[in-house]
Amino acid sequence: MRIAVVSLVLVLLGAACVGGGYSFTGGDVGNAKTVSIQFFENYADLVKPQLSQTFTEKLRDIFVQQTPLELVERGGDMQFEGAIVDYRIEPLNVQAGREVNVAQNRLTVVVNVIFTNQVDMDKSFEQKFTRFVDFDATADINAVEAELHEQVSQELSENILNQAIGNW
Repeated sequence: MRIAVVSLVLVLLGAACVGGGYSFTGGDVGNAKTVSIQFFENYADLVKPQLSQTFTEKLRDIFVQQTPLELVERGGDMQFEGAIVDYRIEPLNVQAGREVNVAQNRLTVVVNVIFTNQVDMDKSFEQKFTRFVDFDATADINAVEAELHEQVSQELSENILNQAIGNW
């Protein structure tokens, strides 16, 4: 008897998950089946060419991994395009003493995103997303830059995913 009840509950839960278009993040993709994410060019004053590739791939990866959407080249039910519009490194946490020393630097990236939801146009938006990551001022930026790009791109992608399909 218990096995039958447990089996029934599991079947009902599985059926509920399949039919609703819900993602692994708790977001709702509605009736959308596909997503297209165009390459995000870097139009910031300080251009780091590898950042465009890193960010675009992170955004594609998060939608493929955390939603039931199929990634298509163009014309998806959900479409993302935009550009990196700001990239800057600024000193942070200045330490006073005999000499002024900077303890940390902050890398900030701003991405302008145009999201078009072909299934529910009311959910479409254009918005700027900003993320930053702090790092030791004594670190060689050339040595840590790729890791910083990965981290900030991941955080930006999560924010964009949550804005596009989040239920909160």
